[in-house]
Amino acid sequence: MNFVFTASRIMKGAEVHEFCKQARENPTLLLLTEVEAKKSLIEMKKQQAGTLTALTKDIVR
Repeated sequence: MNFVFTASRIMKGAEVHEFCKQARENPTLLLLTEVEAKKSLIEMKKQQAGTLTALTKDIVR
């Protein structure tokens, strides 16, 4: 199974190695991590969409 791992914070090499080891041993953990990341991305997009819509309405008027 191939996947891309990106860190949202600075991690030591040992931490990255441990996370990758756990992901290989437990694919459910990887799926859970992916779902949580997608949820946070969707929330960020919703928040940005609200502000962009408000700005767009002001410009159109």
